[in-house]
Amino acid sequence: MQTLKTAKEQLYSIINNAITKAMNSGELNEAPIPDFIIETPADRKNGDFATNVAMAGARVFKTAPVKIAQAITSNIELKNTFFEKCEIAGPGFINFFYSGDFYASVIKDVEEEKDNYGSSDFGEGKNINVEFVSANPTGPMHMGNARGGALGDCLAAVLKKAGYNSYKEFYVNDAGNQIEKFACSLEARYLQLYKDDIEFPEDGYQGSDITDHAKAYSEEFGDKLVDVDADTRKKALVDYALPKNIAKMQSDMEKYKIFYDKWFFESTLHDSGKVKAVVDLLTEKGLTYEKEGAVWYKNKEVCTNILLKEGKTQDYIDKLELKDDVLIRKNGNPTYFTADIAYHKDKFDRGFETCIDIWGADHHGHVMRMKGAMDAIGYDGSKLVVVLMQLVKLVSGGQVVKMSKRTGKAIQLGDLLEEVPVDSARFLFNTREANTQMDFDLDIAVQQDNQNPVYYVQYAHARICSILKALAKDGVEPRSCTNDELKLLTADEEKELINHIASFSDEIISAAKEYDPTKITRYVTQTATLFHKFYNACRVKVEDEHLMQARLALCLSVKTVIKNVLDMFNIECPESM
Repeated sequence: MQTLKTAKEQLYSIINNAITKAMNSGELNEAPIPDFIIETPADRKNGDFATNVAMAGARVFKTAPVKIAQAITSNIELKNTFFEKCEIAGPGFINFFYSGDFYASVIKDVEEEKDNYGSSDFGEGKNINVEFVSANPTGPMHMGNARGGALGDCLAAVLKKAGYNSYKEFYVNDAGNQIEKFACSLEARYLQLYKDDIEFPEDGYQGSDITDHAKAYSEEFGDKLVDVDADTRKKALVDYALPKNIAKMQSDMEKYKIFYDKWFFESTLHDSGKVKAVVDLLTEKGLTYEKEGAVWYKNKEVCTNILLKEGKTQDYIDKLELKDDVLIRKNGNPTYFTADIAYHKDKFDRGFETCIDIWGADHHGHVMRMKGAMDAIGYDGSKLVVVLMQLVKLVSGGQVVKMSKRTGKAIQLGDLLEEVPVDSARFLFNTREANTQMDFDLDIAVQQDNQNPVYYVQYAHARICSILKALAKDGVEPRSCTNDELKLLTADEEKELINHIASFSDEIISAAKEYDPTKITRYVTQTATLFHKFYNACRVKVEDEHLMQARLALCLSVKTVIKNVLDMFNIECPESM
C-alpha cells in the first residue's frame, strides 16, 4: 500500500531538490524554501498532481511565479521516480504526470497485500470506543436505530481498518425514571386484566408491547400479583419484561449483523457507587450547590469558561442561554445526566483514548454539557466525539410510510428487516452522511438491479468472477505479470481505475479522521462505476497475451478492493448473481 505514499514523498523531494539546484545555480535567489501544497487536480488531464510552489515562493524569491516555475522545472530530475514528465500551467502551477511504473506498482501492491489492502497503521493501535444505538429498553427499536446501527457498526470497521483498536458498545438504560415509568405502565396493564377501575398513568408507555407483556405474565403466572404491594408487583413485572426486551434488542442487532463487544448496563453504575462518586467528585471541585432540596451542577459556569478559552464572546455565550443541571432530585434519585457523566468517566477509565457517541440530532443540546462535564471532572472533553444523526423517513412509491404492512403499527427495526435484505439496509443507510436527513426508499432497497447501490457494487464483483470463469473454460488462468506487462495498461479508463484503487488507504484514513463511513460506501460505488466503464471500453480477452494478463491483473485488483470493503462492512460479496 506504499505506492501512492511513496509517490507523494518523491514529489516533495523532487521539488525541494530542484529549488535547491536553482538557488545554487543563481536561477533563484537564496531563500528558505516556502511551504507549498501538492494536490490532485480535479481533471487528471491537467496532471496527476499539481503544486502551487511557484506562487507560494513569489514573495521569498522576489520573482514572478511563472519564472520561478521555469527555474524549478529546468532543474527537476525524474529518473527513478514514479513520474515521467511535468508541465507549467496557468500563472505558475506545475503539473506532474505518472509514469507506467506507478500504475504497475499499484497493481503489485494489491496483489501482494490481498485481504490487507487498504489497511494502515494510521491509528497506531489506539483504543477507541464507539457507542451506538443504545435504544431505550422499555420498547421496541425503530427506524432511527436502523440508521444509527449501520453508521456505528461501519464506523467501527473503518477505524479498525485505519489501524485503531475499535470497540463497539451498547449502553442499556436499565435504571432511572424510564424504568419506573415502564414499571407503572406494566402494572396498570396487568391490573386492568383483573379490575375495571384501573387508570393508566398519564405519562405511561402506550405501546401495545406493554399490554402484550402484561398478558404474557398473566397467562404464565395468573393473578399472583394482584394482591401484593405495588413495589413487589412492579419489580416482578419489570424483572419479567425487561430481559425479554433486551433479548429482543440483541436478537435484532445480530439479525442486522451487529455484534457488540459489550452491552453495558446503567444499573451497574448505580450498584457500584460510581454515580454517587461522580457527584462527590464534582462537589469536591466546588461545581455543585443545593437548591430547593436538589443537588445542582454548575453547567453554565463550566461551559462559559470553556467557550471563553475558545475565544467566544460573551454576547455569543449569552445567546446560548446556558443553564445549570440537576444531578440529584429532591427525592434523592440521580438524573439521567448524572448517570451519563459516570458512564463516560467509566469509558475513559477503561483506557479508551477517544470515545465516540452516535446520537440523534435531538440530543444536540446535550453535547456541550457532556463535553464540559468531562473537563470538569479532570478529563479531556475534546476526546469525547459526538456524531449527531438526523432523522430518517421510510418512503415507498414516493410516499412516506409510517405503519408496518405486517402489524399496522409504527415501523420497528424488526419490521424493516423482514421486508428489506439486511445487506441492502446496511449499505443504503451508509450512503448519506449522519448530519443529513435521509429518505430510505423501500422500493429501491428491495430491487435486484443497478438502481440498488449494494446490488450495483455486488454485481461488479460477480462480473469479475464471471470473466475469470469464462476465461478459465478457454484455458486462460491469471498469472503474475511483469512490470513491463502492467505498463501496457495505458488506456484512460485503465489509468483512471488504477488511480482510484491507489487511493483506497487514503480514503479509509480520511473516513476515520472525519468519523464518516459513508465516504467508503461512496468510494466502493465509484469503484464499481469505474470498473464497468473500463469493462465497456477495454476487452479483457484479446490476442495479445501480455495485455490480456495485465487486464486480468487489473480485474483481480478491483475484485480485491470491492471484497475488502464489503467484508469490512459485513456485507455479502457474491461470485454470481
